[in-house]
Amino acid sequence: MDKTEINKLLDLFSQGDLNRDETADKLSALGLEELGFATIDTDRYRRTGIPEVIYSEGKTPRQVAEIAGRMHEKGIPILATRASRDMYDEVEKRIPECTYHEMARAIVYKEESTPATDDYIAVVSAGTSDMPVSEEAALTAEFLGTRVERIYDVGVAGIHRLFHRVELIRSASVVIVVAGMEGALASVIGGLVDKPVIGVPCSAGYGANFGGVSALLSMLNSCANGVSVVNIDNGFGAACQAHLIVASSKSK
Repeated sequence: MDKTEINKLLDLFSQGDLNRDETADKLSALGLEELGFATIDTDRYRRTGIPEVIYSEGKTPRQVAEIAGRMHEKGIPILATRASRDMYDEVEKRIPECTYHEMARAIVYKEESTPATDDYIAVVSAGTSDMPVSEEAALTAEFLGTRVERIYDVGVAGIHRLFHRVELIRSASVVIVVAGMEGALASVIGGLVDKPVIGVPCSAGYGANFGGVSALLSMLNSCANGVSVVNIDNGFGAACQAHLIVASSKSK
């Protein structure tokens, strides 16, 4: 709960503007914003270091816009993942300053901020077809306030492309590796760096890729030390994990 909000309610109670039951009801509701079809967790950033984020798939454009509008009113920065252009058009009516990132399929509204340190996350993709997931990861990390270096199309079919950028990758605090097909890039990078590697299996690939399952199993079976794996196409989850690693290292 935000201390300022609690003090404001206590002042209203002490001044007689709220009775005991009204004050108790408002205190118990702090941290939640009820919309009927959704309950916004307005206290999530304080608890976890990551604010409430809108997962847009399965929602209507109007629902996404109503959630985003209420979050905006509460001063919460907006990130809506897996969002369509129609969803953006509805959100933009309420938040004209928001931006749509087509490759990442994300709607963003946030006041500009500059990362406090030179620490950065490297987002590495095996191929251009992996870019929608890579961009979701990169955009999420930047939204959370961490600097990102993008290193794209350096997969194992042309391994010399990776070695050309390896020093930039090695200097990162965390490396996110997005790869479809057989997903081998995560293991290769895991054997080259002394930093945490987060593998994101991607659904890009031919039939035996099984929609990303082959890449998922390859990454889970990696013999390289220090490789962790998130769900298929989950660039958002990888970015949250990477951001928390960077943030926790800075707080020590």
